[in-house]
Amino acid sequence: MPVVRLATRGSPLARAQAEAVGALLCGLRPDLDVELVVVRTRGDRLASRPLSEIGGQGVFAKEVQRTVVEGEADVAVHSAKDLPPQQVDRLVLAAFPPREDPRDALVGVRLRDLSPGAKIATGSPRRRAQLANLRPDLTFVEARGNIATRLAMVEHGLADAVVVAACATDRLGISDRLAERMAPSVMLPQVGQGALAVECRGDDEGLRTLLAEIDHEPSRRAVIAERSMLATMGASCSVPVGGWAQVEGADCQVHLRGLMASADGRVLLHAEAWGDNPEAVGREVADRLLVDCGGRALEG
Repeated sequence: MPVVRLATRGSPLARAQAEAVGALLCGLRPDLDVELVVVRTRGDRLASRPLSEIGGQGVFAKEVQRTVVEGEADVAVHSAKDLPPQQVDRLVLAAFPPREDPRDALVGVRLRDLSPGAKIATGSPRRRAQLANLRPDLTFVEARGNIATRLAMVEHGLADAVVVAACATDRLGISDRLAERMAPSVMLPQVGQGALAVECRGDDEGLRTLLAEIDHEPSRRAVIAERSMLATMGASCSVPVGGWAQVEGADCQVHLRGLMASADGRVLLHAEAWGDNPEAVGREVADRLLVDCGGRALEG
């Protein structure tokens, strides 16, 4: 295994994430050479259009995954939040490196300092719904593209604040640009936010064994619970859904908080569950949101 080819999107953030995975692998195997295989996805090519119009959550992942399935690369590195909950044939989720900050953050102005009617840039229905629930006076503008493009919206006066994932600015070394990291109790994160997901072909036993050494079990358990919730709900990125799991205590119990909302933020439904089995916890939270809390009415 002298060379491992890592498939990634071409944005500065995606490349930084792939390079971080490469560094972990080289730390285990100093004789290893890592190459990046940069894939320009449909989501990147159509960066000016809302995700809900061009394929939803999986628009960034499918072409990266195809590169590995077809043998043009050995490993796919994703932001876990971009990865649909359905597993692709021939691929396995081989590693979740240690999760970083899952919180959402504001660039420009802190939430409490936003003036009445302030303009917020975000392309996320989940973020819009929660902010609208907190501050019905806020207005929203679409934000797509890489982190630099989004931050420029504040610099150019197109928005008073922009919402980003805190981990993205951390990975790019620009977290000094943040005005505020919002607590999950204020803004429940997106499923998988802050985590990386590393895939390889299921029949590549040698690579699966190597990748298992960079897998962080608490991060895996947390993200699997969140993804199980999303899979059970059958939700796309056009449906405001949030989920955040923590692994707690010596017995590694999974505590998952889930959210479902109306698009305008007038209705926010919350549910949570604890348990040993991450997938079962995810299904339980989804069932509570959909059935006990009345979430099926929001889907219609």
